[in-house]
Amino acid sequence: MASKLRFAVEFVPQEAYWQTTALGILAEKYGFDFCWITDHFNNRSVYVILSLLANYTDSIMIGPGVTNPYLINPVQTASTLMSLDNLSGGRAILGIGAGDKITLNLLGIERTKPLTAVKESTLIFRTIFDTGKMKDFEGKVFSVEKAKVAFEKTGEIPIYIGAQGPKMLQLAGSMGQGVLVNASHPVDFKFAMKQIKKGIAAAKRKRSDVDISAYASVSVDKKMEKATKAATPVVAFIVAGSPPVVLERHGITPESVEPIAKGLGKGDFPMAFGAVTDDMLEAFCIRGTPDECTDKIKALQKVGITQFVFGSPIGPKKRISMELASKEILPHFK
Repeated sequence: MASKLRFAVEFVPQEAYWQTTALGILAEKYGFDFCWITDHFNNRSVYVILSLLANYTDSIMIGPGVTNPYLINPVQTASTLMSLDNLSGGRAILGIGAGDKITLNLLGIERTKPLTAVKESTLIFRTIFDTGKMKDFEGKVFSVEKAKVAFEKTGEIPIYIGAQGPKMLQLAGSMGQGVLVNASHPVDFKFAMKQIKKGIAAAKRKRSDVDISAYASVSVDKKMEKATKAATPVVAFIVAGSPPVVLERHGITPESVEPIAKGLGKGDFPMAFGAVTDDMLEAFCIRGTPDECTDKIKALQKVGITQFVFGSPIGPKKRISMELASKEILPHFK
């Protein structure tokens, strides 16, 4: 029996504040359960956007998807999420991951012990969320000495761990209320589920304790050609950044990836995007008409996901694609 499925949408806050806020308002109107906002220094501030969404929405869960423990101390992030929870009336969610190594390097920040950093920060988050304070803590990456937040959260704040590798997936299963898996294909989730279940078992938890989310690249349109065109640039970046083991899982050769990586490196986007193949599109995104996308989401549901995220690009026109999803995809799962 397939698990119950909830739906989310992801926005990258590149446009004006009012545009991303308007999309969040529409996401709630269209029946999405969660709204994740990406956290990257070259875009508009994730927490400014989330504060606006807290004010202009009523029921949708909102949070960073995902932040990392290196740019902002976990105690400060915990305080920020508790503030967002107050502002939103108990709708805050937290997505945490190890961060992008290349981006952190640009800022002169070393991504020290990523697995340990996520583990320790998750412990700090949970402790402060639950008690409002953190007694002396001496970890391998973080140290805390008598941190205390002078206010209480409004509701429970679920912690979702972004994970792809086996150890991080196991950590998510053992510590997270949810796991955000950047993948779109059942073969990736068959691998991920095994690791998540190992973590769940090791922590003596139940499978129902963990919300397993497909944080997928999605492009929905009434015409496959338009959906594919919108998805191709995103898939190019996914392919170029995927580890060899993931590419091998989908039968994608290093030789086929080379022109994409070379093109992106030189800023030659026509070269990079032109080298994206149908096999790459099938492996790393869900694209097509609402019916085609519905079938692919059902395949992921059968593997065991409990949340599906409509991630970038969503479609050629976000608003239109969200409305299509609302009317022609979500009803199949209600």
